[in-house]
Amino acid sequence: MTYCLGIISTHGLVMAADSRTNAGVDYISTYRKMFDFSVVGDRTILLCASGNLSITQAVMTSIDRDLANPDIENLHSHQSLYEIAVYIGQKLRQVQTREREWLDKDGIDASCNILLGGQVRGQATELYMLYSQGNFIKAMPETPFLQIGEVKYGKPILDRTLKYDMSVEDAAKCALLSFDSTMKSNVSVGPPIDLVMYHHNSLEIRHQLTLHRGHPYLLQVRKEWESSLKDAFDRMPSIDWNRSQNLEPEPHDLSGFLNH
Repeated sequence: MTYCLGIISTHGLVMAADSRTNAGVDYISTYRKMFDFSVVGDRTILLCASGNLSITQAVMTSIDRDLANPDIENLHSHQSLYEIAVYIGQKLRQVQTREREWLDKDGIDASCNILLGGQVRGQATELYMLYSQGNFIKAMPETPFLQIGEVKYGKPILDRTLKYDMSVEDAAKCALLSFDSTMKSNVSVGPPIDLVMYHHNSLEIRHQLTLHRGHPYLLQVRKEWESSLKDAFDRMPSIDWNRSQNLEPEPHDLSGFLNH
């Protein structure tokens, strides 16, 4: 399992991915999950992948091969991130069609997901999530983040803190807290963590980090976050058991439901 996260805001984009891959408790490896296909001054293209490693690697290899031939359709020939999402979806379907029959025979899950984030010159900064079938969804101001892989542990903090008008600096900090919560609860997600912060219209990645196990900032984030949670917990009012037992539930107005 892995965990990848993309956050979009009015100010730019944050992408993050862990590097842990496992095929059972006795086979845990490290593989890069974030890929940069940017061209400085023209387009920023970041991909993060989760799921079947052989499928996602085959897709990335196919993308690389197309880029080596400027006469055919490739990531750099399209004029919008939407068109790039369509192109990557086609690659996913091609690889899935080629490999699925043989994987299915041995009961191997061939599913995978890809996050696509970035900006093409003259267009908006955008974030997409592609499914195994090649279709995709786009992050919107109402839900300015998309996750793939082991998503459930890192989602609550995103739901409570992220806003579309948040600075990319704060979004990056929120991303790392989401990763810390995930790593705390699931050993299949772990460092190194690749983190990229992109400012809208810069058309250049100026801020990126690879945070290894034991990195001082990761340790500080965990320490401060755990301390803050404990302080917040200690400030919560105690349960008034006597009062709670005597409270009558409020009646529900079912007229609207019954009229339908």
